[in-house]
Amino acid sequence: QVQLVESGGGLVQAGGSLRLSCAASRSIFSSNAMGWYRQAPGNQRELVASTLSGGISQYAVSVKGRFTISRDYAKNTVYLQMNSLKSEDTAVYYCNAAAPGFPIGTARSYWGQGTQVTVSS
Repeated sequence: QVQLVESGGGLVQAGGSLRLSCAASRSIFSSNAMGWYRQAPGNQRELVASTLSGGISQYAVSVKGRFTISRDYAKNTVYLQMNSLKSEDTAVYYCNAAAPGFPIGTARSYWGQGTQVTVSS
């Protein structure tokens, strides 16, 4: 069983930065897609950024140019660097790791417990 533990959330002023971390319980990064989702109150969970095992990354339009997803294979950790934060980025952020051969966010994936990001305007 894979366990994902997020950290790095908190309260920040608009225009500021935060870096989220997601540490996995075992090495799954070599062949697994990883991603970050977020869910604001009253909204559906949405995909923010994803990274494939080959290094290809994709971003939601709303965060492109401001957020960067990266992974450290030695530390079994995936990061989400968030710059130029806006109040609309306020949400609970969840890390997701796909089972080998499956896409992220499906029933064949693993979720972290979530970390709160609050951006004050």
